Amino acid sequence: MKSRSFLPACILALACACSTPQNPENIRINQVGFYPDQEKTLTLEQDNQCAKVEIYKAGTDEKVWEGEALRTATSPWSGKERRVFDFSEITEPGTYTVKAGKDTADFIVSKTAYDELAKAALTAFYHQRSGMDLDSTIAGQWARKGGHPDTEVLIHASAASESRPEGTVISSSKGWYDAGDYNKYIVNSGYSMGLMAEAFLMFPATQEAYDNYWDYAEATTEICEPAFEELSYNEQWMWTMQDPEDGGVYHKLTTPNFEGFITPTECRQQRYVVQKSVTAALDFAGSLYSMARLHGFASMGADINAYKILKVRFNKAEAAYAWAKANPDAFYNQWELNATYDPDITTGAYGDISADDEFFWAASGLYLATKKAEYLEDVKKYFPESFSLMSWGYVAPLGVFNWLNYEKQMHEYRSRVIIPPYNEDKAEEIYRSLRFYITPEEQEIIDRCKAMLLEYCDAAILDVEGSCFNSAYGNKPQDFLWGCSSSFCDQAICFLYAYEITGDEKYLVNAHRNVNYILGQNATGYCYVTGFGKKSPMFPHSRLCHSDGIEEPIPGLLVGGPNPGHQDSAEVTYASTYPDESYEDVMPSYASNEIAINWNASLVAAINWLKYVEEK
Repeated sequence: MKSRSFLPACILALACACSTPQNPENIRINQVGFYPDQEKTLTLEQDNQCAKVEIYKAGTDEKVWEGEALRTATSPWSGKERRVFDFSEITEPGTYTVKAGKDTADFIVSKTAYDELAKAALTAFYHQRSGMDLDSTIAGQWARKGGHPDTEVLIHASAASESRPEGTVISSSKGWYDAGDYNKYIVNSGYSMGLMAEAFLMFPATQEAYDNYWDYAEATTEICEPAFEELSYNEQWMWTMQDPEDGGVYHKLTTPNFEGFITPTECRQQRYVVQKSVTAALDFAGSLYSMARLHGFASMGADINAYKILKVRFNKAEAAYAWAKANPDAFYNQWELNATYDPDITTGAYGDISADDEFFWAASGLYLATKKAEYLEDVKKYFPESFSLMSWGYVAPLGVFNWLNYEKQMHEYRSRVIIPPYNEDKAEEIYRSLRFYITPEEQEIIDRCKAMLLEYCDAAILDVEGSCFNSAYGNKPQDFLWGCSSSFCDQAICFLYAYEITGDEKYLVNAHRNVNYILGQNATGYCYVTGFGKKSPMFPHSRLCHSDGIEEPIPGLLVGGPNPGHQDSAEVTYASTYPDESYEDVMPSYASNEIAINWNASLVAAINWLKYVEEK
């Protein structure tokens, strides 16, 4: 494994030499940057009635663009009229100033527009590591002493078994803190790992690198290894959460109650593993398949341990799946748990009422890894009726991504990696002997996955036409829920899969549009990623950020975003009840301003994929 190449994340500030005072409140625009060939739009709020906007090279009087609105759109809930401007004609890298009357805002065009953001979003997982000291060469000023070594974790009464009775001490170190709290959850971390791993597997190397195996191996390793290194830290913890006797997986490692807003080293509550659950077992199994594939790409055959660990992963995954099959109704219900066992557990539940989607995800990976008929039967049994956006509570799309990645992998193996000097008549026989082929039954499943995904994406794109912020997501009240900022990224990932399948630029364009939204072209004017843009969250609901004594929050964290549910209204006063404006940058706002690994996983996948596409 190569040495880690992450650098401390930079706080990106757009320099402006223009003498005009900055007032971006009425100009809503991507505050991080645009790629030269990327579509570029902005939204002008209704408080500014300018019919035209002008764009200048920053710090000069050189006008490079002037134009009228592409369209006027009306918010379906606030009635606000906003104008959308398209200035995609600007392709020369540089810093620019938008002027709309007295309102001004800067933006940049760069061939490396997302470099720092991509790096910071992944490094944010390093900041979330439990049980180790953080190195200043990676963590910068946010370096800290490690907390929660988790070498003396107790078996909770709900998790007790004959071989591990209540009170048994186990070691369950490493892993990521889940969100703004200090606990570790299998369901959410397994989902986060699977989502990121599958995304990185879609862009292992440039087309030019494919022409030579060694160039391909080097490029693949360079891209995939940093991601694998980070995900591996959490995977090592997940392995400790499996009961070696029966294959079941504990739902979470937690304190009875949330800790206060103190540093990890100040925490004193006892930590427990609680109840084995069917969803934890299946998410564990699903994520191990993706990790096995990512490990192979990260090492490209140079690391023999990748092959040794491969069998271990699949043995663990199959044991977890077998336990889930034997315990299909073992859902985590914290209310029932607390009515039966002590001590009560009041931390995040990550409960569920159906495991059909988890079965589909886990069965898909295990079939593709082992080709066992029993898993293929479950793939068919649990195949979703339609495609819906993924989340920790709905993981069927990760199974869809498994199949799409598998087809891509097989085509790459056949056309690039394996180039045998044999007679072409023998080639198919050789490919079949090496298992580098797709059966008709497998192709049928892949085609169904493609059709579902494209149907979803095509329907979503229709919503752009009347959008105030030129995005496919965020045009319905139901789009704004807990953690909706990640949903913009999740839909962007779906568009990127559609782009990979079809090559149709409309999907790439709409992936960028969704990302533009979370980076500033939205109703609040916030870039929802800490440390980036002119206006970004300063007070995320995060114990790490709140207790470190540093004014600036850890960079690269995606906050939850607008949430009209206002579940924290007892502690937070919201200035707006409109769905897309229900956001407050205050520490107590866990409903709108918390951070979480699953949301950052969406950001990592979307930004790195867009970066890859634009730069290759």
